Amino acid sequence: MQSQFYTLTDYPNGLPDRELFKLETQTLPDLAEGEVRIRNRWLSVDPYMRGRMSGVRTYVEPFELGKPMEGGAIGEVIETNDSSLKVGDKVSHMGGWRDIAQVPAQSATPLPDIDVPEQAYLGVLGMPGMTAWTGLNVVADCKPGDNVLVSAASGAVGSMAIQLAKAKGCHVVGIAGAAHKLAWLESLGVEPVSYRDRTAQELSDAIKLASPNGIDVYYENVGGTCLEAALSQINEGARIAVCGMIESYNAKTPTPGPSNLSQLVVRKAKMQGFIVADHWSNYPDFLNEVASQIAEGKIDYKETVKEGLESTPDAFLTLFDGGNTGKMLVKL
Repeated sequence: MQSQFYTLTDYPNGLPDRELFKLETQTLPDLAEGEVRIRNRWLSVDPYMRGRMSGVRTYVEPFELGKPMEGGAIGEVIETNDSSLKVGDKVSHMGGWRDIAQVPAQSATPLPDIDVPEQAYLGVLGMPGMTAWTGLNVVADCKPGDNVLVSAASGAVGSMAIQLAKAKGCHVVGIAGAAHKLAWLESLGVEPVSYRDRTAQELSDAIKLASPNGIDVYYENVGGTCLEAALSQINEGARIAVCGMIESYNAKTPTPGPSNLSQLVVRKAKMQGFIVADHWSNYPDFLNEVASQIAEGKIDYKETVKEGLESTPDAFLTLFDGGNTGKMLVKL
């Protein structure tokens, strides 16, 4: 059986060129003991993957040039040489960026028996949803009545963070760009704030208007102007959970830090970065709290879906020009 997969031909400087992604084909070897073969149905592309294209180890190993790329995927077991999985099982795994994955059975996780679409385990019930929950509850210790600000609030992580905060009874402000994204945030009961064509001071003023009582929790996905604007509005004892800083992912030179970082001292605030993998032992708690809300339609989530393996690089690059609302997925 043959597998098609993407490799990276060179490490990019700035936003990757489409030509750096090469679609290749190989004949898969016979299954070794303990391996399974999975036909992928859904692939995930996520901003963190840009860091893996740097050639430098961060909190995860970089992609190797010329070797199959990887990422989150949902698929169906089509062959197995391990008693823990059988043909027909639906599983999540990290053998993405390809159509057929051959992986150790222990690295594939059967999908829970919950009445939700299978691709939800790449979004609201997968890494993005778990990231939103972890940042709010574990890192920022979000409490009922807090004033919460979320950047990239219409993305996969941000849109979950705003809704989880709303469910706690918080006043929530969401930063986004396009008009339809702002309208969606407003429909969710969130105060929408546009970052488009605004200086840090102008954005800060808009945040103050949307949250006159300041900010107790800031969920950071962007950095740069958004971080500087948020720091100007934090309250005493504020907690900032730093999930990502997408504004700098494709920067060709180091990006300057916010000019008002001293606000952390003045406001006796905490700013903490985190990696969700370090908190994965809490995943059952996350499922217990959130899965029923998803199944009952109490949480509104959106997906941006590209069709076909060939669209995977384009889906990834679209993440950096604001072309997605909610989770970006590739359907095979």
